[in-house]
Amino acid sequence: MAEINIVDQANNVVGTRELSADIFDVEVNAGFVHRVYTALASAQRAGTSASKTVAMVSGGGKKPFKQKGTGRARQGTTRAAQMRHGGVAHGPNANTTFTTRVNRKERRKALHMVLSNAVREGRVIVLNKLELAESKTKGFVAVAEALSVNSGLYVLGALNQEVELSSRNVPHMKVVLDAQITMHDLLKFDRIVLTEDALNKIEGGLV
Repeated sequence: MAEINIVDQANNVVGTRELSADIFDVEVNAGFVHRVYTALASAQRAGTSASKTVAMVSGGGKKPFKQKGTGRARQGTTRAAQMRHGGVAHGPNANTTFTTRVNRKERRKALHMVLSNAVREGRVIVLNKLELAESKTKGFVAVAEALSVNSGLYVLGALNQEVELSSRNVPHMKVVLDAQITMHDLLKFDRIVLTEDALNKIEGGLV
C-alpha cells in the first residue's frame, strides 16, 4: 500500500495518508491501457466525413467507349471507382461508426492502472483543501506556482465556483469533479492534484 504526503496550498506537508491498493497500487499493463484508451477515443469521433459513391457522382450516363474492339477493359461509366473523377469505393459516410465495445469493468481497471502509474511516477499531489477567497486568476496561479505545477489536472470533491472560474484562463490547467475523471485527462496533464475530499470519494466509489 502506497503512502503519500498531504500538503496545503502553500505546499507545506500537513500529514500523510495510505492510498487504497485497489486503485493506486495496481500492476500496469500498457497494452491493455492502450486498447481501452483508443476505444474510448474512437467513440468520441463524430463520423461526419463522407465520400460520394458511383451512384452519387454526377455524370457518367454515357458509356465511355464501345464494349469490344478497343483492346481496353470494358467500362460502363466514367464515374466508376477506378476512373478519374469517379466515385469512391468503400469510403466513409454518415453511417460509419468507430465505436469499439469496452465494458465498465475494463474502463475502471484501465483507470486504476493509469492512477497507479501516476503515483509511482510521483505525479500525484494530495491537497488538504483547495479554496480561494475570490474568483481571480492570480489566486489560482499562486497556488499552482506554490505546488510547482505547470500542467495540472485539479480534482475536487465538490463544486467550487471560485476555483473553477479562476482556472479558466490559465493554460495547461483543468478543474474537474471526482466523478468527471477521464483517462484522457490523466494522461494529458503532467501532474494530478487531488483534494482530500476528492480522494475520499474516489476510494469510496472505486472511481
